[in-house]
Amino acid sequence: MITSLPHIVLGCRRSSPNEVTEEGYVRGIEPTAACKVIVALQEGFYGASSGSGFSNRDFLIALTQMLPPGRLVVITVRRHADPIDPRWTDRLMKSLRQAKAQVVLINGSEDPAHTRDLIVEKVTDIASGANQCLLIGLGRGLLGLAGHAVENVHLLLVPRSTAALSCAEDSSEISEERDCLHTAAKGGGRVAAISTFMGRHLQEDYGVPGDALVDMRNGLLLNEDFSERPPPLPEPAEEGFFLALGRPIPDKGFEDLLAALEILRSRRVAVPHLVLAAATSGAPTEYQRHLASLIEDSGVDATLITEFSPGIRTWMSSPALRGIVVPSRQEPFGRIPLEAFAAEAGPVIATRTGGLRETVVNGLTGFTAEPRDPASLAEAIHLGLMADPSERARLIRAGDVLLRQRHDYFPTIRDALATVAPWALSPRARSGVR
Repeated sequence: MITSLPHIVLGCRRSSPNEVTEEGYVRGIEPTAACKVIVALQEGFYGASSGSGFSNRDFLIALTQMLPPGRLVVITVRRHADPIDPRWTDRLMKSLRQAKAQVVLINGSEDPAHTRDLIVEKVTDIASGANQCLLIGLGRGLLGLAGHAVENVHLLLVPRSTAALSCAEDSSEISEERDCLHTAAKGGGRVAAISTFMGRHLQEDYGVPGDALVDMRNGLLLNEDFSERPPPLPEPAEEGFFLALGRPIPDKGFEDLLAALEILRSRRVAVPHLVLAAATSGAPTEYQRHLASLIEDSGVDATLITEFSPGIRTWMSSPALRGIVVPSRQEPFGRIPLEAFAAEAGPVIATRTGGLRETVVNGLTGFTAEPRDPASLAEAIHLGLMADPSERARLIRAGDVLLRQRHDYFPTIRDALATVAPWALSPRARSGVR
């Protein structure tokens, strides 16, 4: 299927800067019959406004470095309403071209079943010319791939969240996900656990057998530089600020954060300006308008950022930063603390929920609070404010050690593939060399 992408070239030449003229494949690359690793994803190819998109991009970059040239196939799904970040996609495409990867572009529909059928059709075509294949579905939206067995194709599902975590009231979706995960396990497929919490959640709440799970802790690519141009800081933040960022949804706990700052304000605690990036790539949402009303009514000193830009993350390196707050009510993993550690930013103040418990350890790598508890969060923020420079430096060093020892994404992905499909890796990667 052909789609239009600004400034993206799937091969060695272009007929115009705004068109992809190849029918799904990078020009000039001959398919390798021996074996293929096919990655299907719905977020992270054209840009990202959530941690899942950033993680998906890092996953693809890691594969370009550990698979033999020509082995990787990327099937990316885009709906017409999804925004495109040309710089993001150009840089990803550069890595894919260097790896002689094939890229299949699918225009997704509002019907998830139809989109899955299109993916399966492409997988079937690719697998027909290969000796063996591994199909990796990134994200919970692709769990349904388990119901479409393709001959000679092994399956690895990577749920970055679940319906039980994000929409617990939707029993039908939870049931559908459970059926998909059980189908995958019964068919010999594997399910990746992106955190210790998610592994336990998948076993206890979804009944995924332990032998079907494979450890693939989320992380960062420590040897990659995807730095963005920092946008100008809001003027009130230049004298010092807290930063909180994430998707504009209640589970991110931004209401709890504003309530915690109100508590500190009532105690006459001097709190820096809050830069709250509850941002999305689309039009402002009802929840963003709700947050704006809360800020206005409370009198909390804050700037609300509603339009997403990858450059927002560069504010973690600002000398005016006084701390990063992650007030989530639930979090399957939580990438933001790792990004803070990589930026040598701190202190990190986070709730003790889900995967955050594995990266933010109270008094060691940051300060923690109970989720959904503004009073507890206020106490943790106060501790962060009282930390002197030596304590902040100690917390940042400990965070960097944790990041490098447990959350370097490259060896994590490599080890997972060595468990699921050792044939897929290059000899260099199998020997442990980057």
